[in-house]
Amino acid sequence: MAKKPIGPVRRDFAPWDDPQARPYIEFRNVTKTFGDFIAVDDLSLKIYEREFFALLGGSGCGKTTMMRMLAGFETPNAGEIFLDGQNLAGVPPYKRPVNMMFQSYALFPHMSVEANVAFGLKQEGMPKAEIGERVEEMLKLVKLQDFARRKPHQLSGGQRQRVALARSLAKKPKVLLLDEPLGALDRKLREETQFELTDLQYELGMTFLIVTHDQEEAMTMADRIAVMDKGRIVQIATPAEIYELPNSRFVADFIGDINLMECKLTAREGDVSSLHAPVFGCDIKISQAVDANIGDTVWFAIRPEKVRISFEEPESRVNALKGEVWDIAYLGDVSIYHTHIANEETVRATVANRSRVVERPMSWDDEVWLSWDADAGVVLTR
Repeated sequence: MAKKPIGPVRRDFAPWDDPQARPYIEFRNVTKTFGDFIAVDDLSLKIYEREFFALLGGSGCGKTTMMRMLAGFETPNAGEIFLDGQNLAGVPPYKRPVNMMFQSYALFPHMSVEANVAFGLKQEGMPKAEIGERVEEMLKLVKLQDFARRKPHQLSGGQRQRVALARSLAKKPKVLLLDEPLGALDRKLREETQFELTDLQYELGMTFLIVTHDQEEAMTMADRIAVMDKGRIVQIATPAEIYELPNSRFVADFIGDINLMECKLTAREGDVSSLHAPVFGCDIKISQAVDANIGDTVWFAIRPEKVRISFEEPESRVNALKGEVWDIAYLGDVSIYHTHIANEETVRATVANRSRVVERPMSWDDEVWLSWDADAGVVLTR
């Protein structure tokens, strides 16, 4: 029986769940060092054809090094890298069926848009007529056919980004590598471009590999995300699984906002576990079978948007905390309440601002109750 997906899925596409599926890109026990620094540490990874895959992590985690090894700009100290069944060892960058799009775009300022897109095709010796057809096809694809004669300085940042994308796609590589491609765009344009890239990748049926430190970017565009730390992959999963079911405190804390409470496991009955959080002074019941022994230290993780905040005391003291509003962040669409509990521990709750007028808005120093459902959080053992 196929695994039921968590959260929304963009398409009926999950070759990683098929044991018979052959990976399109594969890293096998790859290690890369720079002097004494281990950038990538005995890493193995499988990416499938037509997948939009994201490598996500902070600076120095090894994600860009992985992309550069796939492109041929760096050589592994150990391990093997395969693309479509071919071992890439010894294959120079210009002979690899991949293309890379950089954050800087690297457009030629003295060339027109169409000349920039055509540059790589001319270098390959493609016939002039075919170059014209391919350039026209690519500019139409990125909706820049009316800007063909312009120079890069006559374009907006978003348009230059699309020129760089068209040039990267013109040679029709098997894999497109995207190195922080949207970092130079403003927030609104970046959000629009994320959806454009997703739609384009699906339309072309190509394999995209993006490197980013922006979790929202990875969550929006990728079919799967590999969260990296210190040269290793900590978790690989779909965006919804990464967010809803992190496998460690590192992943839970790295992706989005999270409340983490150190607890003791007090009871287990089937798929229900009971915890006690001594610092917060509360008992927690969760619909999850926890792989730990009674008395072990575990951590309860819950997202702020899953925490209810109210003046009214809940019927049960289980999954409930009393606190005092310490700080409020009004973001327009939502308000984030920072509530101090015992020992000045803080629990965050996010409330959607569904109307302009509220009879009694919560304010600083108000005493409130926080509560949540038994299936709202997750228990982490590491």
